[in-house]
Amino acid sequence: MIGMILAAGRGERMMPLTKNTPKSLIKVKDLTLIEHSINALKKSNIIDIVINIAYLSEQIKTHLGDGSKFGVNIAYSDESSGALETAGGIIKALPILGNKPFVVINSDVLCDFNLSKLTLPVGSLAHLVLIDNPPHNPNGDFSLVNNHQVTNVHGQSYTFSGIGIYHPDLFKSHLEFEQKLPLYPILKEAIANGNLSGEHYDGYWQDVGTPERLELANKS
Repeated sequence: MIGMILAAGRGERMMPLTKNTPKSLIKVKDLTLIEHSINALKKSNIIDIVINIAYLSEQIKTHLGDGSKFGVNIAYSDESSGALETAGGIIKALPILGNKPFVVINSDVLCDFNLSKLTLPVGSLAHLVLIDNPPHNPNGDFSLVNNHQVTNVHGQSYTFSGIGIYHPDLFKSHLEFEQKLPLYPILKEAIANGNLSGEHYDGYWQDVGTPERLELANKS
């Protein structure tokens, strides 16, 4: 299986720390954020990794190279002409990702979820890892019914962790041209079509999106 790490964002909420450093190269406990993501994938025996890059992209490529020093194989999807947001970035990388399901993880998320457990249930085009709502997202993103079917918020809500597994067919109606495209509208389409599944995870998870949350991550 192939893994993708999303690392093209500017890290606006992390300013001024990201003025001259891409967010994925900020360190938590002596390792850059993106190295934490690489290690999580490698631990789950996912060693073929695609990373999308845009902001200060050369720093990321210089730091990681081809991945051999980390025991993985890294290919880059370059968005330096303009970051394409989450779905747009995945779509641009599809020629590298291939035609089988692939794992995607945000580069600013720390989590001890076992990525090797991620599979697509029958009839599902995407499967999301959902967590209890953190203070910065109290209303959540989705709900779960029948243990694994993801719906729009109805009753008990959960937050999307930034970790999931996707089939390329999830994006097939948006392949016409390269465009900025967030992931949420595509997930809403999948909900409407009954193609989105998920699971609740109550283990360690930390979003490192602001200086305050970076401080928390370094203390945990």
